[in-house]
Amino acid sequence: MSSSEEGTIFEPRFSADGLLPVIATDAVSGTVLMVAYMNAEALRLSIETGDAHYYSRSRAKLWRKGESSGHTQKIVEMRTDCDQDTLLISVEQKGGAACHTGRKSCFYRVVGKDGKSLTFADAEQVFDPKKVY
Repeated sequence: MSSSEEGTIFEPRFSADGLLPVIATDAVSGTVLMVAYMNAEALRLSIETGDAHYYSRSRAKLWRKGESSGHTQKIVEMRTDCDQDTLLISVEQKGGAACHTGRKSCFYRVVGKDGKSLTFADAEQVFDPKKVY
């Protein structure tokens, strides 16, 4: 095993495009809320402020979770995987919804056994995105 796998120094390994995948889970329930990306600036701000900051690939910009919706994420714990190329953050989800669709989690559809169909599960909306964005 390499020193990065057993060492005690945080040295995140960003991808070639400068991003690090982040899995956000609810600190109380453990529910996976969302998957997003951080660049070096988003990671720095997240560590400094304790509020989750991400980098939007589609908008090509840095954003603080909840800056538009008010549904912010306070980081309780941040972990890195063995390769230090992925983060797992445990958060207090303020406002009850992590997904831009107004749902608690971005993972609200189940892939059918046929590999083609989707069914909704735990898909209640906490807010109407048309009124928020």
